[in-house]
Amino acid sequence: MSHRTIEFSPAGTPMEERTVGEIVAERPAQSRVFQSYGIDFCCQGGRTLREACERKGVALQSVVEQLEAELREKPAPEVNPATYPPAELTRYVVAVHHGFLREELPRLDAMAARVAHVHGPHTPSLVKVYEVFQGLAVELAEHLMKEEQVLFPAIEKLAKGDSAAMPLDGPIDCMLHEHDDAGEALAKLRELTNGFTPPDDACNTYRALFAGLAELEEDLHRHIHLENSVLFPAARKLQEEVG
Repeated sequence: MSHRTIEFSPAGTPMEERTVGEIVAERPAQSRVFQSYGIDFCCQGGRTLREACERKGVALQSVVEQLEAELREKPAPEVNPATYPPAELTRYVVAVHHGFLREELPRLDAMAARVAHVHGPHTPSLVKVYEVFQGLAVELAEHLMKEEQVLFPAIEKLAKGDSAAMPLDGPIDCMLHEHDDAGEALAKLRELTNGFTPPDDACNTYRALFAGLAELEEDLHRHIHLENSVLFPAARKLQEEVG
């Protein structure tokens, strides 16, 4: 996996030659376009749009047209978390993305268990969906705890100029590895659910589960993007300045 700091392209750079990560950092709502094509903008955000489309086998011009349409139709966000300083960004991540996970994971777990029990006997992939989801949920619970109790407090201390704060390289490397694991689990869930598309005869719980998993993927991708491409590089730089 690639974990590169976002470097914004010079003014006038064609959309095709800008990186996926910088496009999303500049306009977070554009992540929805990448999401619709299955283009990874978090762990692989260092690739140019051209490279990402080639790797995914999608038409570059179609993606560019949708991104440009989004730019025309929707105003820039009043608040972009990618512009926050490190300590403020940690608080944003906890409030928004950790909060989302704590609310959604129990709900999705209950639905995944029910769908696996009811429909699993004739659709074995749904049992696998539950197994993969459970593994992801357990890992995420531990991940949130590590960030909130270890890494984020250390970043807060550095932001206050505390040169005695714990070194960040080890915890950040651990978080990056766990982000990769989460990305792989999400990719497996997408594969098992045919892109989170329920069959025509699916019951309401079945449909709600797949819709919820799609929302989980979208939020986690934004969450990981903010940390990998914005927060962690900024925190490492802060450590160098304070140290």
